Amino acid sequence: MISTLLVANRGEIACRIFRTCAELGIRTVAVHSDADENALHARVADTAVRLPGSTPADTYLRADLVVKAAVSAGADAVHPGYGFLSENADFARAVLDAGLVWIGPPPEAIEAMASKTRAKELMGIAPLGEVTESDLPVLVKAAAGGGGRGMRVVRSLDDLAAALEGARAEAASAFGDGEVFVEPYLERGRHVEVQILADAHGTVWPLGTRDCSLQRRHQKVIEEAPAPGLPEGLVKELHALAVRAARSVAYVGAGTVEFLVADGRAHFLEMNTRLQVEHPVTEAVFGLDLVAEQIRVAEGHPLTLDPPHARGHAIEARLYAEDPARDWAPQTGTLHRLAVPAGVRLDTGYTDGDEIGVHYDAMLAKAVAHAPTRAEALRKLAHALEQATVHGPTTNRDLLVRSLRHEEFTTARMDTGFYDRHLTELTAPAPDPHAPLAAALADAHGRSRFGGWRNLPSQPQTKRYLMAGEEHEAHYRHTREGLTADGVRVVHADARLVVLDIDGVHRKFEVTSYGDRIHVNNTSLTALPRFADAKAQLAPGSLLAPMPGTVVRIADGLEAGAPVEAGQPLLWLEAMKMQHQITAPVTGTLSELRAAVGQQVEPGSLLAVVQAT
Repeated sequence: MISTLLVANRGEIACRIFRTCAELGIRTVAVHSDADENALHARVADTAVRLPGSTPADTYLRADLVVKAAVSAGADAVHPGYGFLSENADFARAVLDAGLVWIGPPPEAIEAMASKTRAKELMGIAPLGEVTESDLPVLVKAAAGGGGRGMRVVRSLDDLAAALEGARAEAASAFGDGEVFVEPYLERGRHVEVQILADAHGTVWPLGTRDCSLQRRHQKVIEEAPAPGLPEGLVKELHALAVRAARSVAYVGAGTVEFLVADGRAHFLEMNTRLQVEHPVTEAVFGLDLVAEQIRVAEGHPLTLDPPHARGHAIEARLYAEDPARDWAPQTGTLHRLAVPAGVRLDTGYTDGDEIGVHYDAMLAKAVAHAPTRAEALRKLAHALEQATVHGPTTNRDLLVRSLRHEEFTTARMDTGFYDRHLTELTAPAPDPHAPLAAALADAHGRSRFGGWRNLPSQPQTKRYLMAGEEHEAHYRHTREGLTADGVRVVHADARLVVLDIDGVHRKFEVTSYGDRIHVNNTSLTALPRFADAKAQLAPGSLLAPMPGTVVRIADGLEAGAPVEAGQPLLWLEAMKMQHQITAPVTGTLSELRAAVGQQVEPGSLLAVVQAT
């Protein structure tokens, strides 16, 4: 029996595994980088071991340090979570060689399926060789790892070389393996997968299907179980293929077999030899704790011959610290408050007051709703996210709510191109026009009490705010009858709650301030000074960092005075395990280059200046 378990991971998945361990009576050990010293997963574990450094390459990807941590902390088992070393056969062997229990499949099974190219060969599928015009569009894909890293869609042969180079660099950074391959890209396919669970006694459970078609940058955003609208015959085929893949490598433990479904046919993509981010929807539908099942299987316990029956429908949405309207730019800063209404499962690696840094994935949490029908689960999750309190950096919360209510999704007609088609409408600003007024009234009450009205009418008060990228003014006045504001009657105002009578309807506005950043219900504002700073001006053509990150590459030969073409890549930033190109806005001359490889930059930092010709 396992008594002490180390999780070779961080954040949400580490916290989620620790929760199950606590229920099973298993002591827990966390590992953490220097950047994660005060992270939630390091705080909630019974024991935490430092991995010196901050980057994944120096910490969570160091198999030798993780195994040493497990031994020194007295652990007798290791769970890899997902990402990092979770699909690394050498790490699994090192854990076993140290005399520890490995909560995962045999190293040989990982090795056979870890490379997507080898996995396809096992399933009788050959990747593309030399790409021709007739093969387009194609997908450049990392052979190792997952999570959308090291993936590029190529629609022109002229873009293939750059896509291969970029995918290799991103894959090497995320997984320590820069191997990539090319496969056909199906434009309107659905991403469907099958969760499997296998024991060491020959039993393999296919645990239904999941649809994960809503993706950004080939990384999943919304997932659900079961995959809606699939014919019974296709579901049986998917289950059979998944079981075949598991049996072909003598699989043991939890894993996922992924497919692209198009024109009623299933196209095998890969097998992930680990737990998936979206496993909670399967847990909800089948009434299982997959982590508990993983542990029991690792302890040698057999599964029953038949899996449990599925019940109802579950949907999961990933809450990211990112700005979908700005090319999904990751965001950093303090997460002041995160809470969702009761009745919805929230898996997170953060708690109020935690800092969101640049080194790791931008996912803050996963919200999961389960209900008897898909329509009920959709309504429940959309409402919960809409009512959730998310105070801190910009997130994709509004995008999630709109996606869950989009007709194409509610009628189950979505595919992997959903955001390519609908991102503009889903990210169109829709701030509450009364939010600035509520913020101004709450601020005024917080600084001084209203009262002692004079017979003479007071001068109108004005406050300026930045909301959805635009400046807004709020005006209010003290009168004998109380406060009046922009033609709206003020029913109540204090530092935290403002009630306005708008066309006879009382609307409540909850106001929370963190310095100049104010949250009014679900609308974020920034308080502006009374007078603009005349010095805050930049030269035309200035390129500013759109996100916090590290400069990982500068175009070959690029230096001040060099001619550049509009759209030409100038430098690359890496933030939260993704690489982002900074391109020339116009054709002209690079008059300044302020960036250097390895430099850490903050949002708004001046990187370069291009003078138009």
